[in-house]
Amino acid sequence: MRTRVGIIGAGPAGLLLSHLLHRQGIDSVVLELRSRDYVEQRQRAGILEHGTAEVLRASGAGERMDRQGLPHEGIELRFDGRSHRIDLTAGTGGRSVMVYAQTEVVKDLIALREQAGGAVLFGAEALSVDGVDTTAPSIRYRHGGAERTLDCDIVVACDGFHGIGRRSVPEGLLTVSERTYPFAWLGILADVPPSCDELVYAHHARGFALHSMRSPRVSRLYLQVDPADSTDNWPDERIWDELDTRFTTDGAWRLGRGPITEKGITPMRSFVAEPMRHGRLFLAGDAAHIVPPTGAKGLNLAVADVTLLARALAHWHIRQDETLLDGYSETALRRVWRAEHFSYTMTSLLHTDPGATDFDRRLQLSHLRYIASSGAASASLAENYAGLPVV
Repeated sequence: MRTRVGIIGAGPAGLLLSHLLHRQGIDSVVLELRSRDYVEQRQRAGILEHGTAEVLRASGAGERMDRQGLPHEGIELRFDGRSHRIDLTAGTGGRSVMVYAQTEVVKDLIALREQAGGAVLFGAEALSVDGVDTTAPSIRYRHGGAERTLDCDIVVACDGFHGIGRRSVPEGLLTVSERTYPFAWLGILADVPPSCDELVYAHHARGFALHSMRSPRVSRLYLQVDPADSTDNWPDERIWDELDTRFTTDGAWRLGRGPITEKGITPMRSFVAEPMRHGRLFLAGDAAHIVPPTGAKGLNLAVADVTLLARALAHWHIRQDETLLDGYSETALRRVWRAEHFSYTMTSLLHTDPGATDFDRRLQLSHLRYIASSGAASASLAENYAGLPVV
């Protein structure tokens, strides 16, 4: 089989890239290791930046998002037993975020590729990426019990942190920068209406907590835990009691409880591999970078990567000009490092570091109080949270 652009990974990055390329008249094939059911059910991020929502709308992929998503114009910080609202729209000239689960974005994009007759092969395991130093790269993969080859002009790896894409770059050509944090998130899904109208980020002596939502009937909540912890140590009642403690304020707010349908522990890391291109192989999304989820940037960075790459590929396809492709890595990495810094700042600001001194803790509280009391500091947080322009 032959195609113009071979894409590894049918997450939001790979699917959106294939959809954007189709709209420019560029054919592609998406290879996905997992089944369609698995891809459409796996739980991931749920906060779309203003620019991400605009990209989906402009591409024709935003109809259900606008119908079912939850627009949010602010977030809430909790510390010292008090609540402080950060007004996103006031701090950004009108930008906001959309609460709409990555799972739903993926379903929408799969449906669009299906309607257009796009080639998305589920259960297709990429085995190797070959010839990226030439003008005729290929992907060797296994599908339906047989090994096959997909010949391409360009290969784009959107296959995540553990995928084959980044590992296909010859050893020694990538510079890796990373940080591992001394805490993790215990995340739950619960069949209970959210107890808040906007996301609540809580800093507490016992650790960080986050109240998010997936719909008007489903809540998504997180607790800071030790990376070596296990969900076996967290029966439902203990989770609700700990959330109650960390969200406590001097006011009358109460946390609603309900059946917990899913639990999982997610480690926290920052990771960047650069450059995001080698020859005819391009990296996008988690294949090139990971951010801690505190800043809600992972999905949004992936969308920004492929939006930028789709524009560069269209320029190459229509004008036979590789200038934008040559600049892809440098341009994408400027946004990546801005998001890495914001995510690191939010993570360091809100979590309780087990190795922190009293001096460190007092600095955290001083910074939080400054954000809550300063219009300039609040606007800076709002600008980064709602997101910088995608391209």
